[in-house]
Amino acid sequence: MSDLEQLTQALARNLKRWRGERGFTLDSLAVRAGVSRGMIIQIEQARTNPSVGTTVKLADALGVSISTLLDYDRGPQVRIVPPDQTVRIWSSGAGSSTTMLIGTDERGPMELWTWHLVPGEGTESVPHPSGTIEMLHVTAGDLTLVVGEEEFRVPAGAAATFEANLPHSYRNDGSVPMEMTLAVSVPPVSPPVPAAAHAPARDDRP
Repeated sequence: MSDLEQLTQALARNLKRWRGERGFTLDSLAVRAGVSRGMIIQIEQARTNPSVGTTVKLADALGVSISTLLDYDRGPQVRIVPPDQTVRIWSSGAGSSTTMLIGTDERGPMELWTWHLVPGEGTESVPHPSGTIEMLHVTAGDLTLVVGEEEFRVPAGAAATFEANLPHSYRNDGSVPMEMTLAVSVPPVSPPVPAAAHAPARDDRP
């Protein structure tokens, strides 16, 4: 089985598992994530390999890290991820890439990424749930960070943090490759409240 097939199978298995644990129906998850019901069915049946944006939306809606959706095997206390077991999420023909190094779901999902952008390339991210925080450290080159409608230059050696509930993107407008480490912290997801919980209290008074 190829790496892509293993990734597709893991995503299918873990999406179904976490949807069940969160108590989401196909329809409720579709509404919460902004992903069609048909797409979720195809993913759970391992019939499609979704885009990064779709995977992020589903992870955010379920309140888990992307690494949890891709691989649920983890140790009880310490988890070591060798370099050959990190997950390449996105890459371009020119050589840019983003790699998920590790993730956890304790007290809300947290992810650690490494980014490599060649000159002239960039990538966009959909808004995350309110309360999501991203922190980054540029180690080489210059990053152009766009949050909402504002652009920010983050040079090598500098760090930045921002609330990621707005559309945001990362670009390399410079002439040398840009390298950065990125951490994402997502707030925990509250499970859906059963319909019975919304029923008015019974009044037994005469």
